[in-house]
Amino acid sequence: MYQADIGIVGLAVMGENLALNMESRGFSVAVYNRTAQKVDAFLAGRGKGKRFIGCKSYEQLVGSLKTPRKILLMIRAGQPVDEAIQALLPLLSPGDILMDGGNTNYQDTARRVKMAESQGLFYLGVGISGGEEGALTGPSIMPGGSPAAWEAVKPILQSVAARVDGAPCCDWVGEGGAGHYVKMVHNGIEYGDMQLISEAYLIMRDMLGMSADEMAEVFAQWNQGPLDSYLIEITADILAKKDADGSPLIDKILDAAGQKGTGKWTAISALEEGVPLTLITEAVFARSLSADKEGRVAAASTLRHNSPTPPTDRDAFLAALHDALYAAKVISYTQGFLLMRQAAKSQGWGLNYGSIAMLWRGGCIIRARFLERITQAYQANPALANLMLDPFFASVLTRIQDNWRLVVKSCKETGIPTPAFSASLDYYDSYRRAALPANLIQAQRVYFGAHTYERIDRPRGEFFHTNWTGQGGSTAASTYNA
Repeated sequence: MYQADIGIVGLAVMGENLALNMESRGFSVAVYNRTAQKVDAFLAGRGKGKRFIGCKSYEQLVGSLKTPRKILLMIRAGQPVDEAIQALLPLLSPGDILMDGGNTNYQDTARRVKMAESQGLFYLGVGISGGEEGALTGPSIMPGGSPAAWEAVKPILQSVAARVDGAPCCDWVGEGGAGHYVKMVHNGIEYGDMQLISEAYLIMRDMLGMSADEMAEVFAQWNQGPLDSYLIEITADILAKKDADGSPLIDKILDAAGQKGTGKWTAISALEEGVPLTLITEAVFARSLSADKEGRVAAASTLRHNSPTPPTDRDAFLAALHDALYAAKVISYTQGFLLMRQAAKSQGWGLNYGSIAMLWRGGCIIRARFLERITQAYQANPALANLMLDPFFASVLTRIQDNWRLVVKSCKETGIPTPAFSASLDYYDSYRRAALPANLIQAQRVYFGAHTYERIDRPRGEFFHTNWTGQGGSTAASTYNA
């Protein structure tokens, strides 16, 4: 019997569709699932008559593979991955490759890379985005971990990935947990994008009084221009969908959003790295607030505000909203790339930001037309400190900022909550100011905690202490940033 090119552990939606994708590209695949009936059902159904080897044990899976063995774990992140690794380790040989395609915390991946390499094996954390459809037809793939494993798995991963302009949306990201870190930031940006779009929907619904069909038409139109993206596209489809009684399905869906943790991980990492990931963090908090449905319903009858007054020129306001959404999306990506840049310094990764933007152009959830511009920005200047400083994005933000401000101002006046839109504009205004009020914060810290401060009339790196009350003496606290 022939041996398979790759093995997949886990036949849930993503694992099953990736297996079918690989087989359709000419690769033979050995499949294993903890529940053996799942393997039988797959081989009797979607996998019938194709180049799959069904396996009922890890021993059978390992024995079914060509060497060096390549095994992709498509199982729930956390302890299940560690358990699978421990079961497989005694069966593998030096040079074999383990890959984790789940939404795993990058720190777990970094730990597993070191453990596997200490035993002569290779380990990859493979970020995969695209959902059910992407897994089947071509996702965005972000591999990182043991560099020596890349050439062996590259033909398979690049073959099954989405392609844009002939190039696969899959390339080497970096060592250790780099692949899963980039996927984590991708998901954080996804949180931000989804929150911004939902805020635009709320503005249309509650400020402009638009029907679901009218909103669907607007999003469909927007998807033909600079806002062209997967999330805008599916928003139009969602708003146009009717329930069994002919009414808009969106109106029947409870407004309590779930989350699985990758957005939270992104926000936590930003706090640890000292990066102002304000928009994405607000998006995470917005989901948490939405979950308190009962509390919000109770508050709605007590904490009142005047009813929104719709703008007199709806078309003009929709044009302004379009611009505000574009500007805010630029900020979301700006902050995401800033976080990756800082993490790369902390972790010693040599991330290529233009390449990362290219990986996201197709297959993934945040694929969008303007990723082409981000790719061009980092190709023109790999050391670009902030995406807003790229000539293209700087000119766009300058040109459309009046509309951006109009939308945020109107929402504040009418009581429409827009945490992500507001955070985006606040970040823009904070970053463009040469002087912020942090001098007063620093003075307060010195006053109550004897911390030191720098002076604008002295070189950076010189620190001073002031005895504000006359009773504090000359002893100062040490200087550091936690």
